[in-house]
Amino acid sequence: MGNPAMSAPNILCLKLVRWTGWLLLPVVLAFFATGYAISGRYGFGALADERTALTAHKAMHAPLGILVVAHVVPSLYLAMIRWGWIKQR
Repeated sequence: MGNPAMSAPNILCLKLVRWTGWLLLPVVLAFFATGYAISGRYGFGALADERTALTAHKAMHAPLGILVVAHVVPSLYLAMIRWGWIKQR
């Protein structure tokens, strides 16, 4: 990991940020795609009919929210350490 002085919780946070970042990429893209499929914009209406796209879109709210929180909280924690707002022991 770049800094040999990183503690185990910090390494865990860093890994969580990296994994959730990669998991967020397809979820966000699918969320946008289903949103555009609902409205029929930019040719995304060809992916699915409005009702199917709406069902898929609604099903993604919880996973998207969980991934965003799991990504943002450790990111903020590590940023606060970097900025000196949280002191390491």
